[in-house]
Amino acid sequence: MIVFDLRCAPDGHVFEGWFGSTADYDDQSARGLVSCPMCGSGEVGKAPMAPRVGRKGNQLAVAPAAAPAEPSAEPSAAQVKAMLAELGRMQRRLLEKSDFVGDRFPDEARAIHLGEAEARAIHGRATLADAESLIDEGIMVAPLLFPVAEPGEEN
Repeated sequence: MIVFDLRCAPDGHVFEGWFGSTADYDDQSARGLVSCPMCGSGEVGKAPMAPRVGRKGNQLAVAPAAAPAEPSAEPSAAQVKAMLAELGRMQRRLLEKSDFVGDRFPDEARAIHLGEAEARAIHGRATLADAESLIDEGIMVAPLLFPVAEPGEEN
């Protein structure tokens, strides 16, 4: 696995992307499958990042710098509620730019990965076994944070 710092062009959001290789990133980016998790923009590029280079075997280890102090107080119930509401709004904005494919999710994800279907963001249902199989095939999938009602079933 390789980790890239990515940045969306419209708003400058910086986030991490994990890929099997640089070629996987290049392929997914060229097919429009890389998007900003904050705003959903597909205008994403690599951001400057510091490489994680291990020390040589003949060098002494340097003691790590002191970690910053942990916050002393847990967030309040109101703060937790506000954070969850913001996460819900972010998920909703991302889903607005995504096609609901229901139970066809595993098949549709494979077709997109193989170039047999239009590259686009999709969401739907998959069993844990289906999701693990997709990941084993190099297809990036992730669970949604909050349950989603099917189109037409919203209150």
